Amino acid sequence: MKTYNLLENSVFAKEVGDKSTLIGIDPGTRSIGIAICDPNRMVATPYETIKVKKLKDFIKKLNKIILDNQASGIVVGNPINMDGTEGPRSQSTKDFIKNILKHINIPITLWDERLSSEGAFKSMKNLNINSSTKKNYLDENSAAFILQGFIDYLNN
Repeated sequence: MKTYNLLENSVFAKEVGDKSTLIGIDPGTRSIGIAICDPNRMVATPYETIKVKKLKDFIKKLNKIILDNQASGIVVGNPINMDGTEGPRSQSTKDFIKNILKHINIPITLWDERLSSEGAFKSMKNLNINSSTKKNYLDENSAAFILQGFIDYLNN
């Protein structure tokens, strides 16, 4: 069995192939947004927001999501600074991925998540729901925004 490390986007794309379900993750300190895409990688859909208490509980849930959806790869939002540099949050995300890879053995890559929360909130603007409800779904919608950006990249 092959063991994975954090992969560069083009290497990740080769590993997961052309037709595969991917999972998007918007990591946070209190909650983690999860999104999935269809096997044809056309549309990313918000899936779930997981409240973070213990990493092992998150990994257990993530493993179930991977199995239930037959996912072949994970795209994690990389919170880089607006000027393109990597700061402490980006390093925390890389540490988070290292911890995931100790327990999950599918390809993982990073994708620029700048403005994903803002984009997700704006995309929910036209929905007939109040702001507090939108905030409850912000993490999983941000994960979908991140994943959609990545699958658009793959499709072009």
